[in-house]
Amino acid sequence: MTLNRRTFLGAATGLALTLASLPAGADEVLRVGSYPANPPWENRNADGAFEGFEVDIVNEIARRIGRTAEIEGYDFRALFVATASGRVDIVISSLTITDERLQSQSFTQAYVEGAMGIGVRSGSDIHGLADLRGRRIGTIATSAPETYMNERAAEIGFAANNSYDSTANMLTDLMSGRIDAVVNDVVGLRYAFSQMQGLEVAYEIVTGERFAMMMPKDSPLLQPVNDAISAMKEDGTMAALYERWMGTPPAEGSLTVTPLPIPTPGNY
Repeated sequence: MTLNRRTFLGAATGLALTLASLPAGADEVLRVGSYPANPPWENRNADGAFEGFEVDIVNEIARRIGRTAEIEGYDFRALFVATASGRVDIVISSLTITDERLQSQSFTQAYVEGAMGIGVRSGSDIHGLADLRGRRIGTIATSAPETYMNERAAEIGFAANNSYDSTANMLTDLMSGRIDAVVNDVVGLRYAFSQMQGLEVAYEIVTGERFAMMMPKDSPLLQPVNDAISAMKEDGTMAALYERWMGTPPAEGSLTVTPLPIPTPGNY
């Protein structure tokens, strides 16, 4: 069939209108970066698939904004490069919002208030921060616990803070006695120790840190994603996922059930 110019323009206009009427982001991918050994937040199962609390959250976010989540594993430090370079749209890994990070990255609203734990070998005489004086500790490179401990190095007086790229390597060194204690997200430590023999959480450090998802600075997806999180808090989805993975319902009025605006420096 031969189309004259008027017919061609009309057909093109009709196609454009049809495409414009499709839901925004329909059939598009939400590129997700994740540290793959951080249960119960995220972890690769025996089949190599990602599972966990934040995995379920990000899959539900993707569904609500008309996308499909595709998750790739990264070393923890590489997650920040992945967002800064635009290689991923969003990062999940129990990430703490900080003013420093907000200078170069964007964050969604928080959905869990975190705490850190000191992990030790069973029977250790380490029971709190004061007992770390003169001891060798381990933390995950570029993590909030690493920053927290290094900022207090003189006050606490630990002998060395070994920096690790993976939780598995860090806990292996703890088991073998190469280090005396580790400091990490307390939820992750307790979950890991429930699967291991001979390790325990000796002390919980309450910091008030807030966990959220990280995105490229001023990402156009930030507002839709934040709105989806608010909706999940309001309709009970977030609470149900929390209870599934943490084994207990979230506290009334907690970050897990309270909708919040997009964080800004000093306000999160």
